[in-house]
Amino acid sequence: MPDTSLPGRLETRLHRHAGDGWVACGDHRHWGLFGAAGLLLARRDGDGVVTHVVLQHRALWSDQGGTWGVPGGALAPEESAVDGALRESEEEASIAPAAVRIVGMHVLDHGSWAYTTVVGEVADGARVDPAPSDPESLEVRWVALGELGDLPLMAPFAEALPGLLALLDGTPGG
Repeated sequence: MPDTSLPGRLETRLHRHAGDGWVACGDHRHWGLFGAAGLLLARRDGDGVVTHVVLQHRALWSDQGGTWGVPGGALAPEESAVDGALRESEEEASIAPAAVRIVGMHVLDHGSWAYTTVVGEVADGARVDPAPSDPESLEVRWVALGELGDLPLMAPFAEALPGLLALLDGTPGG
């Protein structure tokens, strides 16, 4: 049986579903019985250049807590990566799915488990004011691209970041 335990009273304050639990992968484990997904949301300036992305400062009690990454989490049974990423970003960062225009996806595939980063930008005419909306975040905010090197990024996110940014630029590499 999978381990779905969470510390203390947090379990009752979090959004729980049948996909929550750990999957063993070699010498480590991943969260999400059916995989996981998150949203990298970008904002462009008046010239169409990406200037900021929404990042989540992960709660200290979470896996790789204290690092920065995208809002995301375990997929529910039969849930697509896009639907899961949009659901998680709304649950954790107050981002309305209608405010997102999807531009691509990047999959980190471990065979028995996969994490999909859905890459999007703010939809025309939409306003996004990200904010923590559950206890999984210390902070959620727009981060300037130039500030990314100053933050302790979650390791898999840091590794994938160049390809994710390339997806936003429409260049190969994602």
